[in-house]
Amino acid sequence: MTIRPLADRVLVKIEEVQEKTASGIYIPQTAQEKTQIGTVVAVGEGTDKVKITVKAGDRVMHDKFSGTSVKADGQEYLLLSMKDILAIIE
Repeated sequence: MTIRPLADRVLVKIEEVQEKTASGIYIPQTAQEKTQIGTVVAVGEGTDKVKITVKAGDRVMHDKFSGTSVKADGQEYLLLSMKDILAIIE
């Protein structure tokens, strides 16, 4: 399945959360926090008011409770508005 964002939307693949601490203790899935970092997979074309400033392959940080969760082909994605992206991680 191919997901193509429209307008000022960005499709981000959510980065996997580390399951083990530095000391070797495993953290159960229910106790893990949702990550705020992901990799841009696809971008919309933008609008007259909102320009798209990220491209596919960029690692980005986004608002904690933003976007819409989407599952496709066994992967978890987040469909975000451009305004919900806080930073590009280099």
